[in-house]
Amino acid sequence: MTQAGVYVVLVTRQRNPGMASLLGETLFEISGQGPAPIKDYFHFAITKSQVIWSWWKISLRSDCRNTPPGQLTESHEDFLEDNRLQNQVGMVFGPHILQYSQNLCQGHYDYIVRLPNALLFNIMAHLDLEDISVISRTCRRFRELCNSEEFWEQTVRKHCDTVTPTVEALAEEVGWRTVFFTNKLQLQMQISRRKQKENQPCEDKNEPSPSSVPLE
Repeated sequence: MTQAGVYVVLVTRQRNPGMASLLGETLFEISGQGPAPIKDYFHFAITKSQVIWSWWKISLRSDCRNTPPGQLTESHEDFLEDNRLQNQVGMVFGPHILQYSQNLCQGHYDYIVRLPNALLFNIMAHLDLEDISVISRTCRRFRELCNSEEFWEQTVRKHCDTVTPTVEALAEEVGWRTVFFTNKLQLQMQISRRKQKENQPCEDKNEPSPSSVPLE
């Protein structure tokens, strides 16, 4: 799949009643401090039916110390017509978050990032590493998945003819991603050093041949 192909898969959002079960009650939320010189703290959440904007006044001024936190709750339709609130969201969290929140309120849900991990790993198994690099930069969910031990273990097993218990034990120490990107010679040296520590013979017919270990 090309980078353009990955992009199309990830950004296609549309109403799909059959996939409604993938949506939790809270569709999106984010918190953070306003841009300088603002010191106030904000929380923005979108549920299936409402938009919730909360704020906490942070100031050294004595007349502001007892200011209670505020909250504004609107329907999706009202938010889309509320230019003032949209401007506040854009000012605090940036134009990308504003655009994303508008899409959600219009019913354009990003279903793919809400799929179970097992299904996403199955999809990712069919992608090239170049495509994995692309999707890892699309959102926090895919960044976590692409950096997970489960994904890199899957990748090593996909590219190797066999994965012996010695390699598995080495992966537990250094991580599956490190095993994948370690060149053949270095990997063999690490396996040999490990076997020496365990007082085992250095040669093992069950160890992977150089052709079965991925190149760097």
